[in-house]
Amino acid sequence: MLEAAFNAFRIADLRRKILFTLGVLIIFRFIATVPVPGVDRAALQTLLSQNQLLGMLNLFSGSTLKNFSILAMGVYPYITASIIMQLLTPIIPRLNEMQQEGQQGRNRINKITHYITVPIALLQAYGQCVLMQRSGVLKDFGLFDSATWFRSLAIVLTLVAGTILLVWLGELITENGVGNGVSIIIFGGIVA
Repeated sequence: MLEAAFNAFRIADLRRKILFTLGVLIIFRFIATVPVPGVDRAALQTLLSQNQLLGMLNLFSGSTLKNFSILAMGVYPYITASIIMQLLTPIIPRLNEMQQEGQQGRNRINKITHYITVPIALLQAYGQCVLMQRSGVLKDFGLFDSATWFRSLAIVLTLVAGTILLVWLGELITENGVGNGVSIIIFGGIVA
């Protein structure tokens, strides 16, 4: 097996793709350490130790939840959007036609999936922030409070931007690296 890995590095194109994938994963892990502003770290650690479900989610997110990182939502809104599109494709005739148009149609479906990801990410980010606020992790959060709405909106949009960034990094891996980029990002989060 080790010999196969060495042989893979002898092929220039494959070596470039492997190194590109590793480089993107290093960038992902670096960005995963950047926390959302306004987080009470002690309250967050207490919450994660008391809630087994959140502890498990933290494990699968590559510890981005432990820091309440800007990447805390991961690519899960994109995965949800992909599942929605897979369920809608056989039901909506136009989507079914697009899927059968070959690569061009699949590219259009992928673009629609990206568009659907944004509102899902907004809802998930808001829900995650409300959970953190009720648990004492985010002190001054409230989109409907005149004193904190701007700061709260910035936190929600930061989490959404983190998801979009991860989806983009996944697309880069798919196009220029080895394997399915979103799957590699998920794998990188679990392994970390």
